[in-house]
Amino acid sequence: MVKTNIIAPDFLKGEIATQLENPAFSLYNKETLTAFPSFCDVHVHLREPGFSYKETIKTGTLSASRGGFTSVCSMPNLNPVPDSEENLQAQLDLIKENAVISVYPYASITLKEKGDELVDISTLSKNAVAFSDDGRGVQDDKMMEDAMLLAKANGKIIAAHCEVNALLKGGYIHDGEYAKAHGHRGICSESEYAQIERDLNLAKKTGVKYHVCHISTKESVSLIRQAKKDGVDVTCETGPHYLILSDSDLQEHGRFKMNPPLRSVKDKEALIEGVVDGTIDIIATDHAPHSQEEKSKGLEKSAFGVVGLETSFSASYTHLVKTGIISLEKLVQLMAINPRERFNIPYNGFTVFDLENSYTVNPSDFLSLGKATPFENMNFYGICYLTALNGKVVYKI
Repeated sequence: MVKTNIIAPDFLKGEIATQLENPAFSLYNKETLTAFPSFCDVHVHLREPGFSYKETIKTGTLSASRGGFTSVCSMPNLNPVPDSEENLQAQLDLIKENAVISVYPYASITLKEKGDELVDISTLSKNAVAFSDDGRGVQDDKMMEDAMLLAKANGKIIAAHCEVNALLKGGYIHDGEYAKAHGHRGICSESEYAQIERDLNLAKKTGVKYHVCHISTKESVSLIRQAKKDGVDVTCETGPHYLILSDSDLQEHGRFKMNPPLRSVKDKEALIEGVVDGTIDIIATDHAPHSQEEKSKGLEKSAFGVVGLETSFSASYTHLVKTGIISLEKLVQLMAINPRERFNIPYNGFTVFDLENSYTVNPSDFLSLGKATPFENMNFYGICYLTALNGKVVYKI
């Protein structure tokens, strides 16, 4: 029997220990491995239906399983957009046929994510995990308030990509030192935090469960910290890349282009502080695969988005836990416990990692069709050996 350490809340430890007694899960010639409750990512782009050349439900969920995930929430910027029962069902049918882990789809907030008319939130609530116009901020204040009221009435979360279009001005990286030094158009921090401030006021007014996607600025952290103190029902996420990199790490390559962009060192430090003090509840990848062609056009012309499912835990473990910033238990809280608790997603498996050995990130080895990662050639500790979903192996090394 392989000795396996279990890092999990007490209510899950016994169940994981029992499952580890299954011979199928004890095939490794390793002195010590570590088991966790399987991870849950509430912000993943699976690109299907509509954009299967970027990713498919099959390849995206295989990629997730290799990263230790057994549950992901799929974002709605698809074709067709899941803005009606018929369009959401098209995605659900593909999930049932092709997913190797559990997938919980978002529905959009507005028709075709255009911001002009609300979807039928009441009807879509039975099959949507939450509502989001991810990739676009809802610009109209009254429309967002109405969406929040309907979501509140149906017990659903509004998960917002916060971005004021009028402040973007054609920017594509952070409006900081790198942009100035290299002649790039910048995205100001206010484009993010101004809309977060508006939404927090609306969330306080409506009482909705409000979740802020991929925060990247120090002002966003401060606003959400204060809103929590004021009793607003708000949670938020950030991605591993925002906690590890800043605009000082940028290179002239599309694998460093995402939205929101990598911000300043001070923003990164504020995000880390937000993780430590509990302001930031969830680490989510915003896994956003594109074709090689779409990501090979430099910072200005490449598509926004990087992949992250296969590196999320190891990147976070290496830069947050091994450095002593947070405990391993805290990382499990951020990746496995909090996302399930907030989005009402069941616990459904476990994952086993070797934390003592490292690997060099090589995108050509990814199971995802997307290969663009700012972590390319970086060295991370934490190698996934096995992921099990409902008692069945979905990935093993």
